[in-house]
Amino acid sequence: MKKIKICIVTATRAEFGLLRPIIEKMKSVEEFEIIIVATGMHLSPEFGLTYKEIEECGFTVDKKIEMQLSSDSTVSVAKTMGLTMISFADYFDEEKPDYVIVTADRYEAMAVASTAMVMRIPIIHLFGGETTEGAIDESIRHSISKMSYLHFTTLEEYRKRVIQLGEDPERVFAVGGTGSENIRNLKLLSLEQLEAQLDFDLTGDYAVVTLHPVTLENNSAEKQVRELLLACDKHPEIKYIFTKANSDADGRIINNALIQYCKEHKNAKVYDSLGYMRYLSAVKYSAFVLGNSSSGIMEVPSFGVPTVDIGDRERGRLRAASVINCAPNHESIVEAMDKALDSEFRNFCRTVDNPYSGKNTSSEIVRIIKEHVIKSDVDLKKKFYDVDFEVKR
Repeated sequence: MKKIKICIVTATRAEFGLLRPIIEKMKSVEEFEIIIVATGMHLSPEFGLTYKEIEECGFTVDKKIEMQLSSDSTVSVAKTMGLTMISFADYFDEEKPDYVIVTADRYEAMAVASTAMVMRIPIIHLFGGETTEGAIDESIRHSISKMSYLHFTTLEEYRKRVIQLGEDPERVFAVGGTGSENIRNLKLLSLEQLEAQLDFDLTGDYAVVTLHPVTLENNSAEKQVRELLLACDKHPEIKYIFTKANSDADGRIINNALIQYCKEHKNAKVYDSLGYMRYLSAVKYSAFVLGNSSSGIMEVPSFGVPTVDIGDRERGRLRAASVINCAPNHESIVEAMDKALDSEFRNFCRTVDNPYSGKNTSSEIVRIIKEHVIKSDVDLKKKFYDVDFEVKR
């Protein structure tokens, strides 16, 4: 029997972390041939060559596709998307996958999905329907949903949004998040192991900090990282583990500021990438998580750890009560940090439920994929599903 060839594309450490339990289960399905393609930041020395983490987890990277330009301007991001489409057009023509799996909302995923759509390869989209009103990710995510055939969302609310985009409810499934599944199932590092691997003394309270550019704002990265670092100065008793920003426009402005800050402050250290295992382990023992990463919303609450979410990048996501949102100025950030350090609030966070926790998320995803793709009756001529609702004026 001919196996169904499924190409799984990952461009970042975070994407691979979310895909990991799904890949593990898909590998055991007899009818599937799984191809892992690493691209984007995975192949960049500047961001830690994180494709090696995929291999360290026991997976084979079947193809590495270079597409990352060295600049971080909006022009270079657009050119990177063009290069991605050219490279994946050649690869898909050569490999001829039956399906392509893409995740969430990165511009790399947008380019891959666009290529697959034109080449009539059905797309399976993970984690659509969410809103992040401060980033281009918002538009990208919904665009990928419209190009995709099969959809998996983290929440029922997000499932309804994908249906609102005109997608057939019979092909849209709310399954929870794989991030919280990883937290439940992975054997994380001990604090001592973490200290040794980071080469950083973590005695006392420390914070894990990730700041990304807010890509729908003009030239705000420099001001926002400056305000963040001013806030960190107000709590010199805290140690800070910084991870670099993604390869988005203006990301290097943030990263260069972090590198300089850590040269001048013994209580801070910056890393190209912690890797998924070290990142989750660092969060587990932290006093709080600081910045504007989606992980602070979707994964950190599962540890019972407070999140200080800065600015508008993640605005629109449903969030647990352990997440404190604040304006991107140092006064508001310090106020939020004070709340995160409050013993009563920290105790409260340990009781909070993470809305993104699902039951057997990866198993459900694989079961549904198997059920749909083995039928082999995919009709890419999708009918627009009209939602009957009254438009508010």
